[in-house]
Amino acid sequence: MMLLMIVAILVCLVCYIYRSLIPPPPRICGVPHGHPVTSPRIKLSDGRYLAYRESGVDRASANYKIIIAHGFGGSKDMEFPISKDMIKQQGVYFLFFDRAGYGESDPHPSRTVKSEAYDIQELADKLKIGPKFYVLGASIGAYSVYSCLKYIPHRLAGAALVVPFVSYWWTKVPQDILSKALKLMPEKDQWTYRVAHYFPWLLYWWLTQKLFTSSSVISELSVLCSDRDLVILRKKLENPNPRMGKARQQGDHECLHRDMIAGFATWEFDPTELENPFAEGVGSVHMWQGTEDRIIPREVNQYISKKLPWIKYHELSGYGHLIHAEEQKCEDIIKALLVSDDHLSTQRCRNVIN
Repeated sequence: MMLLMIVAILVCLVCYIYRSLIPPPPRICGVPHGHPVTSPRIKLSDGRYLAYRESGVDRASANYKIIIAHGFGGSKDMEFPISKDMIKQQGVYFLFFDRAGYGESDPHPSRTVKSEAYDIQELADKLKIGPKFYVLGASIGAYSVYSCLKYIPHRLAGAALVVPFVSYWWTKVPQDILSKALKLMPEKDQWTYRVAHYFPWLLYWWLTQKLFTSSSVISELSVLCSDRDLVILRKKLENPNPRMGKARQQGDHECLHRDMIAGFATWEFDPTELENPFAEGVGSVHMWQGTEDRIIPREVNQYISKKLPWIKYHELSGYGHLIHAEEQKCEDIIKALLVSDDHLSTQRCRNVIN
């Protein structure tokens, strides 16, 4: 009898552990019992759907076409404030899209940094954007831009990395720089990033268990915010964007967790190994970093910009992580991306903006 009880307890324990490790099925949009589809979508060659939103001038008459990859927990409905006058004067068309698993885009269980570039390329081709386009990625969405620079550089007219994501397991960035940068993060976040890198199969349990908080970015973002970021967050809370409520509707594992897993996985390349896609001077790559950013350690991005002098590095004094939430800075980012200045195309551009 005692043996049977022990076996029963062990079986129950194994079942509990198994259920704790396995994420629930995604609530896919557009299928029975799933969320309704309310946005335009394109069907990719692998059968997945990507949802998108167009903004700015008409696509057919635009002078500049910019595809924007949102950040962690974001969606195609992210705010990227730019005055209507500037959009009209420059003739700018914006294409926002829900990255895999976010909003109304289908999940992609095998998503990688590499797959991001081909999602963007196929989205551009389905919408007939043209042979070349600009890409802009904010925060963790910047690994989509790195992916484009590596795998589809021939399709780019320019690129912007805004408070770009860093991986603490890049192979060509000195280990001492990465270790120091990681130690700047709260200890619980350090462990979460390690789990995402070394034990991705455990990440769902790690982020959903109730024994301890595991991610400041998900549950306690204010801890990582600069004073300037906190002001922006308060304004967002006072005037929330109702459309952003759909960002995580398919389940946190399909968007947030898989985003972490892809970002902190072992990449096929290191950012410092990238080649200048605009060596002939037509087009440019920009990196924007706030000096008070507590989510993305600037030391790593400073190193990358020094190793790749063709990246025009802009360091914003007194700004935190939410640079892309302020209209003036968004306009600065777009102006820098679109302005063609041949005599600067092969020179380093390091601006400290007060």
